[in-house]
Amino acid sequence: MKTAIVTGGAGLIGSGVCAALIAQGWAVASFDLEPAGPDVRSVVCDIADEASVAAAFGQLGWEQLDLLVNNAGIASPETGSIVDLSLADWRKVTDSHLTGAFLMTRAAIPLLGEGSSIINMVSTRAFMSEPDTEAYAASKGGLVALTHALAISLGPKIRVNAVAPGWISDGADLRAVDHAQHPVGRVGRASDIAEAVLYLADAGFVTGQVLTVDGGMTRKMIYAD
Repeated sequence: MKTAIVTGGAGLIGSGVCAALIAQGWAVASFDLEPAGPDVRSVVCDIADEASVAAAFGQLGWEQLDLLVNNAGIASPETGSIVDLSLADWRKVTDSHLTGAFLMTRAAIPLLGEGSSIINMVSTRAFMSEPDTEAYAASKGGLVALTHALAISLGPKIRVNAVAPGWISDGADLRAVDHAQHPVGRVGRASDIAEAVLYLADAGFVTGQVLTVDGGMTRKMIYAD
């Protein structure tokens, strides 16, 4: 049986990824501060903390790993004006995404065998921005660079790719105009991202790439009337 660790497995995207992997017969562990769904091995872990990551891998006790999905991180992109952003809050955001992915990857490498894979969850916010999102955007941009650097360093044994979700929702409180912003006609679902993860986990000739899954939103030119 193939094995996977998904960080942030209790969240919207993480739970969708866990469910999709389990449906394909994978054994899945979630590293998160919150418990994950049924059939998922929940391991309490603060991925931004070196000691917590080491303890979580020790608790898991696996000797072999086929897939690491670095998905965890603070979800809200807004941190207010950069003029007022404290260093502590900057580090809180960047550590939750970028440093956490580094710590998890470093700990997972000894378990990852030939043909294994790492998938980093980035964001379309690595390529475009709204105001007051500097820490989040920098974190996701750093993950894009980390992805191609790891692909070169760890290949050919381990492939490393990234998924860049756009607007992903559980469907609550969405308006017609929200869906209309997307060329495919709807806002994204967690299952859309899970499908991308399944593809990259099995795509043996793909490494160092970022797969954007955003319903075409970043390709749409917008002009004010």
